Amino acid sequence: MNLRRADLNLLKVFDVLMDERSVTRAAERLALTQPAVSGMLNRLREAFGDALFVRVRRGVTPTARALELAGPVKRVLAELAGLLTPAAFDPVRAEMTVSIATSDHGLRAAVVPFVAALRAQAPGIRVVLRPLDADRLLERMECGELDLALMTPQRAPPDLHSRTVLEDRPVCVLGAQHPLARRPALTLAEFCALNHGVVSLSGGVTSGALDDALARQGLRRHVLVSVPSFASLLDLVRATDLVALMPRRPCFDTTGLALVEPPPEVPGFSKILVWHARTHDHPAHRWVRELLLAVTADQRAAAAGAPAGSR
Repeated sequence: MNLRRADLNLLKVFDVLMDERSVTRAAERLALTQPAVSGMLNRLREAFGDALFVRVRRGVTPTARALELAGPVKRVLAELAGLLTPAAFDPVRAEMTVSIATSDHGLRAAVVPFVAALRAQAPGIRVVLRPLDADRLLERMECGELDLALMTPQRAPPDLHSRTVLEDRPVCVLGAQHPLARRPALTLAEFCALNHGVVSLSGGVTSGALDDALARQGLRRHVLVSVPSFASLLDLVRATDLVALMPRRPCFDTTGLALVEPPPEVPGFSKILVWHARTHDHPAHRWVRELLLAVTADQRAAAAGAPAGSR
């Protein structure tokens, strides 16, 4: 491509085609006609000397050359967008949407106080919550579908930026009529012998970091049910003999439940905030992240009995 005659709009069309894999959907997203996008695709083909996208039954698929270009083109466009963004960010006047992926634990413990602070300081910033899918997280962040995610450190892709936001002690939750409901604490043997319910956001997963730690000691727990949220798991605990290992914060509805100390060998719950390099240096996104981190730091300090903001 001759740089003196380069049309940067063509790179934007290429980037959107990579995301959408459809000329029709790309045209809708770019607010252009389908013939206009087809014409720009032909110019891209001439510029790069490659077909770039070939037709398949449902849209188009990128060639090997297009796959090579995808990352560099997205970075160039992000850097250009950064150059055109004003250096000063005024949260009071800001108009933008921030998308966050989280579980119901992250929602209650971090997102709720964050949105409350956001409404007071930046009323024009909108928040969209999306389900957390660790397997597609990097892909969704790369294409701009997600800006932030709250997740466990073990599931986070290594290529993302991260900061710790939540550290929560665990508690065993039993139905109020469970034979062990009046016990102040469980031994490790008692804990492993119980029938467990677990949370799996992606569905179907019945083991995790705790089970790996138990296996290293030659132990295992009986996991009978996997559900997508802590709230639904508590409904099952109320109605059955299941036990749920839960974070203490936030306070879920404990009606009909008993809270019992887990064995000391059971680790706590941690959540980290992750984001992509695409938004790392963007002033508005940086301000949003700092507010969320500040709010959760105050939450941690309050939970530990320290004055808010003392850490």
